[in-house]
Amino acid sequence: MTEMPSKVKVSDPFGAAGDSQLPTVKLALDPEAVNDQFRHALPRLVGENGRVSVRSIIVTRHKPGRRCVIEYRVRLKYTTQPWANATLIGKIRARRFGNEAYRLLDTIWKAGFDCNAADGVCVPEPIGVIPRFQMWLQRKVSGTVSGLLLPQAEGVSLARRIAEAIHKLHRISVPADRTHTMDDELHILHECLPVVAQQKPACAKRIERILSACDQLAATVPKPKPCGIHRDFYPAQVIVEGSQLYLIDFDLYCTGDPALDVGNFVGHITEQSLREFGGPAALRDREEVMVKRFVELSGDAVRPAIGAYATLTLVRHIYLSTQFPERIEFTERLIEVCEQKLAVL
Repeated sequence: MTEMPSKVKVSDPFGAAGDSQLPTVKLALDPEAVNDQFRHALPRLVGENGRVSVRSIIVTRHKPGRRCVIEYRVRLKYTTQPWANATLIGKIRARRFGNEAYRLLDTIWKAGFDCNAADGVCVPEPIGVIPRFQMWLQRKVSGTVSGLLLPQAEGVSLARRIAEAIHKLHRISVPADRTHTMDDELHILHECLPVVAQQKPACAKRIERILSACDQLAATVPKPKPCGIHRDFYPAQVIVEGSQLYLIDFDLYCTGDPALDVGNFVGHITEQSLREFGGPAALRDREEVMVKRFVELSGDAVRPAIGAYATLTLVRHIYLSTQFPERIEFTERLIEVCEQKLAVL
């Protein structure tokens, strides 16, 4: 942690300030520039005459050349209230200016996902856009990621609520300028699985059979009724704070098959079961109640697609396991589980 002359603490553990593909990150880490932009550019947070001053700046995520997430701890000065503290999350993406992402979250917020939602299903509050940084801001929410809670005693009831929460998002179907189809899902697998085959030549034939079986499985999925979907829905995207559920990170929001969101979530639970409990069925009751509740809300026609997307998600985890040193030991076990699910042995 580096102490700046302005007393603002700045931490950039990833060296994001040097990313030439994200040139505004350096400016977004400059306390003087940040204070100058925050001082009068965030009326939604403090009103037209309020002031925002930054206390610390921390880069929390950085994908070189693609995106950067920065956490700002700030003090808020209102015209008629005492000082208050808040934490803001700033997001910068390559070749984006932040307006689109801000408008999307704002639309969802206003469609019944604000912090006072009667059902407790919310999204983080959108705060504003800083054009000079090509960044948009949201308020940070506190709580626990659902992946830590699903294995606990309340995990079954939590899985049911998460099914209701994602159905609520599908029901408002905020328009999107992108679409995601089953062909797109298969394209991802056909791009990433051969990488594993190159790394593990002994598994190449098995992976080839898995990909072929995935193509056959996808062909059995009924034509969906597309709507606005999260598209990256898994346990880390749900924050639990008391009775409130927060859905976060809508970077991949698009028009697509609603079954994809539930199937993706279920596939992640299966992978978590394998990694943390030694077998794919340890949290099956959570998976089953989630699917059951979503089917009750959406109709039985979505059930086959949920199962298909759950399996395709697990197949994608074969590749993902090779991207994290602590998960490499699970790669071959994931291959075995996928073979069993796809009946390719």
